[in-house]
Amino acid sequence: MAKTTHKNKHLQQARLRLVIMAAIVVCVNVLASYFHAGLDLTREKRFTLTEPTKRLLRNMDEVAVVDVYLKGKFPAGLQRMQEAVRERLRSFKEYAGGHLIYRFTDPFEGKSEQEKKQIAHDLEVKGIHVMELNTQGDEEYSMKPFFPYALVQYNGREMPIYLLDAPPGRGSEEQLNYAEAMLEYSFANAINRMSKAAKPSIAYLTGHGQPLGIKTYDMLSRLPAIYQLDSLDLKHVLQIPITYDAIIINQATEQFSGPDKLKIDQYLMHGGHILWVVNALAASTDSFANSPQFIALEHRTEIDDILFKYGVRVNFDLLEDAQCNPLPRVLNNGKPELHPWVYFPRINPTGDHPLVKNMNLLLAGFTNTIDTIQNDIHKTILLTSSDNSRAARAPVRVSLSMMSYPIRYELYNKAHLPVAVLLEGKFHSFFENRLAPEYLRLLDSLKHPFKPRCDSNTSMIVTSIGEVFSNGYSNKDGVLPMGYYNFTQEFFANRAFLLNCLEYLTDNSGILEARSKDVKLRLLDRARVKAETTTWQTVNTAIPIGLVLVFASCYLFFRKRRYEARREPVKPTSNE
Repeated sequence: MAKTTHKNKHLQQARLRLVIMAAIVVCVNVLASYFHAGLDLTREKRFTLTEPTKRLLRNMDEVAVVDVYLKGKFPAGLQRMQEAVRERLRSFKEYAGGHLIYRFTDPFEGKSEQEKKQIAHDLEVKGIHVMELNTQGDEEYSMKPFFPYALVQYNGREMPIYLLDAPPGRGSEEQLNYAEAMLEYSFANAINRMSKAAKPSIAYLTGHGQPLGIKTYDMLSRLPAIYQLDSLDLKHVLQIPITYDAIIINQATEQFSGPDKLKIDQYLMHGGHILWVVNALAASTDSFANSPQFIALEHRTEIDDILFKYGVRVNFDLLEDAQCNPLPRVLNNGKPELHPWVYFPRINPTGDHPLVKNMNLLLAGFTNTIDTIQNDIHKTILLTSSDNSRAARAPVRVSLSMMSYPIRYELYNKAHLPVAVLLEGKFHSFFENRLAPEYLRLLDSLKHPFKPRCDSNTSMIVTSIGEVFSNGYSNKDGVLPMGYYNFTQEFFANRAFLLNCLEYLTDNSGILEARSKDVKLRLLDRARVKAETTTWQTVNTAIPIGLVLVFASCYLFFRKRRYEARREPVKPTSNE
């Protein structure tokens, strides 16, 4: 009887422990669904949100709804991207709380063919395009439609995000890796842009030979989707309105008068931001129209003095770089053949600044070098030449016959010559202590008082890359995308550089910092994997089983010892 009671007592204790353990598991899972935490062990802190993103999410006033259309069974790469999107949005929700709702949905799930056509049309209107994925079954290939997009709705607006956006020209693994690393920036930038009551305002200055028309079609047609874009003839205004968040001065070829420079100067002194594209020499492929050679002479725009005051000097030279794009040259047999053209360099992004980090090479035409001037303005070199470059001082004789000779690398002994610089700080006016008292009184009477220096920090970007924001044109394909080189059919990062520059100049939220995360692809050594497959399969199978057996043996051994110690010795009875 006592033995049965003792057994029932142990059984009740076992059941109680089981119920307690089950309750603990349920509670832990419930808490985990509300409180998510992770430990980022990557060297580059790839999965940790940047402080500007955290600040943006904490300060959200409205509820953001994110519909992710990448749902379903996919190959390993897309499956990894799907989980990366889920993890990134989960980390966003940690800081946004109830102000962020995300859901994964397949727009075509359970729909008829007619309904699918209408859904695809409606999504395409929003900028979401259906794509085809090759899938292999047991006996045949098939095409599966899918949507690698997310739609973010916030503050009464909506914005599509292409989840696989990555620079072309990379391997598929590299592209997926890059797109995954840019997820934070993509989602944070969308929320940040929609949180603003109005688009930032930008003016494209004209009146001094700045290009307009077919060569700037890509730039001027894409910017209005993000910015309120105006054109402003500098010669026909009394001042540049300070309501513009930034102005673009792109490849001026005509001389700036003193009053014109004063307008630019005072716009900067009032806290404005400027993106300069300066070509110091008159050089372009159009110069070969009538002759296989030409002399590149100076563009006398008279802006070198004002730039010198701000802290940079665009040199009157032409950059020659062994890292360059080719030009077609017609041979004696009448067939064109591509030859390296040192005047069309492939420009390198430099350093860790968010403007250019993780950016591909840029396509450049005839380019000048830039020197920085010592003053109290902080300067950051953004773009440079390669390790094998040099600069030829003006006047420069440019001849197509140079392509007939191989590049002599020993002559290209200059490295990392600057071609784009970011300047930040409190600028002093170029006209400080230069204007006559009568002119100052005139400005006061016009209610445009002269300002000798900036009250707070502002910024400008100066680049001397020839036609950096221009697009090509072909009779067959029409307008080509900015940064596309039709002779090699390569895409370069010119458009990304333009958008990053304008975002940095017009947005002080710091969201661009999320782009500066390192993108490192750590691939397995395929040769070693093949050679050591059996070894690692054995290790991964045998060691876990061995550890379980060791722990089980230890448990049984110590359990036996414990019960043996508890057993009381039986004393012998005596009849004596």
